[in-house]
Amino acid sequence: MENKENSVWSLIGELNQKRGITEVVINDPKRVFVERQGQFIQLNVQLSKNDIYDFAKEVAHFNKKEFDNQNPILDGSLPDGSRINIISEPFSQGSPAVTIRKYLRSIKSFDDDHEIFGLNSRWVELFKSMVASRCNIIVSGGTGVGKTTFINLLLKEMSPADRVIVIEDTKELSIPYPNVVRLEVFAATRDQVGLGARELVKNTLRMRPDRIIVGEVRGGEVFDLLQAMNTGHDGSMSSIHANSPGECISRMENLFLMAGFDVPYQVVRKQISQGVDFIIQLGRNREGARVVNQIMEITGMEGANILSQQLAIREEGELVGTGISPKNMDRLHRHGGLPLEFFNA
Repeated sequence: MENKENSVWSLIGELNQKRGITEVVINDPKRVFVERQGQFIQLNVQLSKNDIYDFAKEVAHFNKKEFDNQNPILDGSLPDGSRINIISEPFSQGSPAVTIRKYLRSIKSFDDDHEIFGLNSRWVELFKSMVASRCNIIVSGGTGVGKTTFINLLLKEMSPADRVIVIEDTKELSIPYPNVVRLEVFAATRDQVGLGARELVKNTLRMRPDRIIVGEVRGGEVFDLLQAMNTGHDGSMSSIHANSPGECISRMENLFLMAGFDVPYQVVRKQISQGVDFIIQLGRNREGARVVNQIMEITGMEGANILSQQLAIREEGELVGTGISPKNMDRLHRHGGLPLEFFNA
């Protein structure tokens, strides 16, 4: 697929040899940037506008999608697993605008990097026990803080015996086990019926999953995911775009209601309180590195309000426990092997 004579493919090939690049953005042929450690750096390169269009068409073909006047936005992936978005003229000025979220091959598991996401071995032990005890987890964070990468780390801790159904907009999650079915959202084209995230999540319930993994909830599929979490599909996971655990809960409520479900908000909150066990909040530190900022447990409801408690928060560059023992402690101990005295240390 890669055309070495194309200036865009050539640039991507060169950047693939460099470490620490998390994003590549092409604003126009003369303005190309890479992100490293949270900072954008402009490159001294000049691309061909025709090459950008040819590159876009080749990426569309690779993803079995269309990129033309009727389909000016392309979401997909590159052969190395990186996520890509391209928007065409006249919606972008001067040339198509290309944004590539790099797939970080170097991150394989929690054990490969004991300081990943600013964690020490103690907190890694907690996350491993959450997965082993089949807790339902939401990973929350803003743009570019590593939500997909973190879910990939959690997925590596699953049992190979689990049957897992994965639903994504574009293929990003990596599960090295055999009993996995990957479903991908596909927009309708002239030749193909489209299926959205909600239809795919609903269909998973007929596919005998042990765990359901949704790359990111953005709409009405949150209803079906919460239904699954509440009906025996423990150990399910997803991510959501939010800047705090409280905002994460509010966003789930809003997605639920904006999808047009005619239900009282108390019912929505009950679904969340009964379905979600933990919210892991990601962010960036002062140096721009991706870190876990908070760990919150949802503990139930009181009246119309969702109850939660903070288990850990990042202070002075370190994730520290609040001294609160989780409601799910017995479950984490019995099924996840977490020492009973873990939160007393």
